[in-house]
Amino acid sequence: MDTDIALVAGLLVGALAVPALLTSISEGRPPRVSMLALLIAFGLLGYALAMKPGGYTLSSVPDVFFGVLARLF
Repeated sequence: MDTDIALVAGLLVGALAVPALLTSISEGRPPRVSMLALLIAFGLLGYALAMKPGGYTLSSVPDVFFGVLARLF
């Protein structure tokens, strides 16, 4: 898997998991699925950061994000 795709997928899964986690906690339900999604997001982000030579900088993340979107469309 391309590290750019793993980074973007991890960011998207994490962005969707946080509201689900907060909703389940506020409703008193156990946050099983949202915690699994957060673990997947951290795994993807960790893979992307570990396998990319030189790593990513915070300023390069938007370029990577839109570069992956451009490849899809």
